[in-house]
Amino acid sequence: MPQSRPYQPLLLRLLHGVNAAIALLAILSAFLVYNTYDGRFGKVPVPQIADIIGIHGTFGKMLLLGIMPAFALYSFHAGQKRLVQPDSFGKLTQLGKPIWWYSLHRIVNTLMLLALTWAIASGSMVKEEWLPAGELTQVWYYLHASGWVVLVFCLAMHLLMSAKVGGLPLILSMFDAAYRPEDSPAAWWKKIRSLLDRS
Repeated sequence: MPQSRPYQPLLLRLLHGVNAAIALLAILSAFLVYNTYDGRFGKVPVPQIADIIGIHGTFGKMLLLGIMPAFALYSFHAGQKRLVQPDSFGKLTQLGKPIWWYSLHRIVNTLMLLALTWAIASGSMVKEEWLPAGELTQVWYYLHASGWVVLVFCLAMHLLMSAKVGGLPLILSMFDAAYRPEDSPAAWWKKIRSLLDRS
């Protein structure tokens, strides 16, 4: 019997998709910034892009001022079941069982949000003139670069856990354009008001 595709709320798919797209562009442009101005741990021979620091900063501002707060609000309210639960760490003792994988997936989802938040917050403290001037030892640059490393690791784990827990059907469900009548955009305002009233 073929495995049925799980259903994801439309608002989650939209917020997750836009957040993921901008975050991936920020991750890629961050590497290009490192590759252009730093490269202490190796470089890739790719053409340099003019004003890559400004481009990377634009993606960071898009996350900081736009989609990330909305996605975080959704995740910690309507999507809270997908994040770490009070008993998640306790269930990690049940090694190899389905609940172990589900608990680890929720922990990784939470770490992904925290890592992205850290990368955005630390990046907002980095000044654009530091790297072109060769100031590679600034504390906020180190913190932002370490945030990038943690974020890339969390992204890899997030994808691996999603594949393990739900397989291809779960991954494809995030790209499905169909939605249920009760999940219509027309009902979003009522749901948003309900979330705000509870917060």
